[in-house]
Amino acid sequence: MKLIPLLIIFTVFIDQITKYLIRKNLSPHEVINILPGLNIVHVSNTGAAFGILRGAGNLFFIGISVIAIAVILYLLIKEKRHLLPYSLILGGAIGNLIDRITIGHVTDFIDLYVGRFHWPAFNVADSSLTVGIIILFIEILRTDKKKSEKILP
Repeated sequence: MKLIPLLIIFTVFIDQITKYLIRKNLSPHEVINILPGLNIVHVSNTGAAFGILRGAGNLFFIGISVIAIAVILYLLIKEKRHLLPYSLILGGAIGNLIDRITIGHVTDFIDLYVGRFHWPAFNVADSSLTVGIIILFIEILRTDKKKSEKILP
């Protein structure tokens, strides 16, 4: 339990430092090829995941983020389980919220692609959120499986 705040802080720190470095060293839409299938780019995302709801406005996303952070904090404190995924989700949500409050959009920079197909650019916070959600689903599925094994002969 004592490592949970450190994981959240570490996630936010790595997210913010990488975004700062991108904003400081790359022009908007500049691309640096790292490996086949991986570029570093500088993209400003005013929407949600994959840039959806771009027209909703920054205040809408700030409000949604604050509500999500409050819910995850509540679950993290109240449940005393799923600590790893909740911490990753919380760190990611805080990282993107900081961008929205300080610069009015989220900085994305990781560009994965195969041939001409590019996954929408993302960042460390997005990765943290995604990994946290995947781990949470796995933990919930394992818990449900154990419960059903106890019920069924």
